[in-house]
Amino acid sequence: MNEINKPSLMILTGPTAVGKTELSVALAGKIGGEIISADSMQVYRHMDIGSAKITPDQTGGIPHHLIDILEPSEEFNVVMFQQSAKQAVSEIYERGHIPIVVGGTGFYIQALLYDIDFTDNDEDVTLRANLEEIAKKEGAEVLYARLREIDPQSCEIIHANNIKRVIRAIEFYEKTGMKISEHNQMQRQNSSPYNFAYFVLNDEREKLYGRIEDRVDAMLKQGLVEEVQRLKDMGCTADMVSMQGLGYKEILNYLDGHTTLEEALYLIKRDTRHFAKRQLTWFRREREIIMVNKPDFSYDTNRMMDYILSVLREKEII
Repeated sequence: MNEINKPSLMILTGPTAVGKTELSVALAGKIGGEIISADSMQVYRHMDIGSAKITPDQTGGIPHHLIDILEPSEEFNVVMFQQSAKQAVSEIYERGHIPIVVGGTGFYIQALLYDIDFTDNDEDVTLRANLEEIAKKEGAEVLYARLREIDPQSCEIIHANNIKRVIRAIEFYEKTGMKISEHNQMQRQNSSPYNFAYFVLNDEREKLYGRIEDRVDAMLKQGLVEEVQRLKDMGCTADMVSMQGLGYKEILNYLDGHTTLEEALYLIKRDTRHFAKRQLTWFRREREIIMVNKPDFSYDTNRMMDYILSVLREKEII
């Protein structure tokens, strides 16, 4: 199929705290777009501050999808995202608008963009249960060391604390004999069902790290500790997927008396910097990305918008 006969899709991603929200709202207003969040934490209700969730007065009246759709006790994963995002895309097309996928979870974006097949014909979950038991008894680091031996490339983009993804990667290798990083690379070679433009917003590392530090400090002032305390009072515990998010697990450890607040904030800032670095590693491996480096535009939002709009016109997306 000719690219311009495919449905249009715009993606705006980049590392955490780079400034995607403001730019995406401005662009959506210009092109008649609606925004689909590709963020693994903003799907959860009651988790606003730690997830840097867009506030109603920041949306500029632009519809946002896949935000506040689950309770913190529920699990969310890439398959659920793919299904929900496809549904949102379809509804946005019906309204005659352009879907704009915005967020920093690269695996989610890849799943939608290349329509990755997550069908698993093997119903045997014995291995998964065994690996989960190892994680409980011996700790996440033991499984991570095992993954590093069989698939070091996956360790560049999967954090040791993301036990579900670590287990999935080990399980995939044990059952198929193929590294999941190689499988994902093959899936990325799929042609996309969309006529798309994939923009990655970026900044100089030191400025990005400075924004991360400032954001964490602002979260504390906005009431991050109180937000996590409310979640704890609701019955949220450390083993929930939602509470594994950056900012939440560290503050929960503080509330449980395992660390000081100063130590918790240090860990949030450090791990968020590491997360931003892993995000950029992921995006740079993707095909057909268009880097939008903020210094190249003298940090002028209008100039960045003009460039992005020119690319969208060239690709006949608008």
